[in-house]
Amino acid sequence: MASKPIMQFYAELKDAPFPVWRRFQTLNDVRFSRLAYILMTMFEMQASHLFRIEIDNVENIRRTRTDELCDYLIKVYEEGGRYKTYLEVNLELMDDFARFGEESLDAAETLVKHHLTKPGYACTLEYDFGDGWEVEVTLEEVFEDGALPGRELPRVIAGEGYGIIEDCGGTWGLNEIEKAFQKGSGEAYENYSYWLGTDKPDLHAFDIEDMNFRLKKVPRIYKDIYELELKPTELSIAILERQYKK
Repeated sequence: MASKPIMQFYAELKDAPFPVWRRFQTLNDVRFSRLAYILMTMFEMQASHLFRIEIDNVENIRRTRTDELCDYLIKVYEEGGRYKTYLEVNLELMDDFARFGEESLDAAETLVKHHLTKPGYACTLEYDFGDGWEVEVTLEEVFEDGALPGRELPRVIAGEGYGIIEDCGGTWGLNEIEKAFQKGSGEAYENYSYWLGTDKPDLHAFDIEDMNFRLKKVPRIYKDIYELELKPTELSIAILERQYKK
């Protein structure tokens, strides 16, 4: 049974040319690094680029409070120089970009529940600073379910859209790919078909059963890559490439 509280989130790929979103659940002892690996798995990010998580502390207060404490809490963050919090597993890289009003924390050591403290609080996963993918994640609720086995978590309970395509140029490139395959002919169509290895990609498809299988495997592989700097094993590569479906 799930003896710990369960956090439910809604995550959406920002500025996507068509809906790409997930609703998912995880235990409340999750750290930001693992949350990132879960998101990367669900949105088809292949752990080939740097990432970080951004929390807009002031905006979280504004979107969830309307009482007399709202202005006071915002002032506390402003006076403390903590408008935003950034979390990453390579803090030495983040230090080069730190500015006033920002704090940097180790994603592998920081619990999500200590920062996303109430429903409505949100954070953003930033992946591949060149392509500029962003996934906005909002805490919807925290609840208990004694009948749900803890081994079933994390799990995705709803979603739409395939996810990203690595190195395509971000949401602009995803839109170009979508238009090329909708047209079904022409130079762009031929180039993308060759590059992707298919002439019929379903960018709107979402296989929830397959994704829940992957959520039990892939986040661990991504942890090894980012935190331990280990190369994927042959078995891990087979999982990442979905060879189990062939």
